[in-house]
Amino acid sequence: MAAEPKTLQDAIIYFADPKNCISYLAARRWKDGAVCPTCGSKEVSFLASRNLWQCKTRHPKAQFSIKVGTIFEDSAISLNKWLLAMWHLANCKNGISSYELHRAIGVTQKTAWFMLQRIRLAMQDENSGGKLSGEIEADETFIGGKARNMHKDRKKRMLQGKGGGVVGKAAVQGILERGGKIRLQRIEEQRHGWEMVGNVQKHVESGSHLFTDEAVAYFGLKAEFAHDVINHAEAYAIGNVHTNGLENFCSLLKRGLGGTYISVEPFHLFRYMDEQAFRFNHRKEMNDSDRFRELASRVVGKRLTFAEVTGKVGATSNN
Repeated sequence: MAAEPKTLQDAIIYFADPKNCISYLAARRWKDGAVCPTCGSKEVSFLASRNLWQCKTRHPKAQFSIKVGTIFEDSAISLNKWLLAMWHLANCKNGISSYELHRAIGVTQKTAWFMLQRIRLAMQDENSGGKLSGEIEADETFIGGKARNMHKDRKKRMLQGKGGGVVGKAAVQGILERGGKIRLQRIEEQRHGWEMVGNVQKHVESGSHLFTDEAVAYFGLKAEFAHDVINHAEAYAIGNVHTNGLENFCSLLKRGLGGTYISVEPFHLFRYMDEQAFRFNHRKEMNDSDRFRELASRVVGKRLTFAEVTGKVGATSNN
């Protein structure tokens, strides 16, 4: 078997062989050998002629493929196309639109959009790395445009609830560990103080050094954290007191949303936040191959149907 891919060109060649696709995913899903996803039995054998496993226990789903129990389940799209889509999303700094992907791998734009949303589900951070610590920046930003700037048909759909969210900008709170990882949360547009404070308490180790702007809500955290405030009306930074790292990330997020995806409804915003946070959080210790391998290890146990991704009312935005 050829060596695992290190570049996109390697990936195209490597995953052109269906057996390589299966073996690559199986190695990350089952480190000690295949297990039946229905009954949990290890008494299974591989049917090479059909690229399926056969469970020796008698039950209705005794035969299963590598797709079962993953983001690929019930998809007719071949694994080589799925894996190339994952490579693009894991490693393109500003993401890849469904229009780009449908041309690159030869599926319809609608299919490409659904594939990307399912891959973003695998990018969700389970916060398994524990709380952030050290020097922490916390701030909020607003994403989206004002209602008066929307096309009248799009505005009407959103007012009717078909856009999946409120008219206007979406508020997002970011919490950044300097030199480390970021956590993102969608918050109410009114920026309720209890919600902002609760997110910091949830994601940041007590005793860490917190840097924020002059938002009054954060002042209640002085008992738990060393807290310094920068007044952006006076300066962007005073020595070590700033939120510039977080603002740089928010700028990158907005460039991706505005430049690559053009328009994202509030209903889907958290998925695009998961995508950008995934790439950012694995920017230093991982190269393209490592990030792809990490994403491939996350596809199990996650499922997203078309009805769920569209709010059961049809696609609201195919970006």
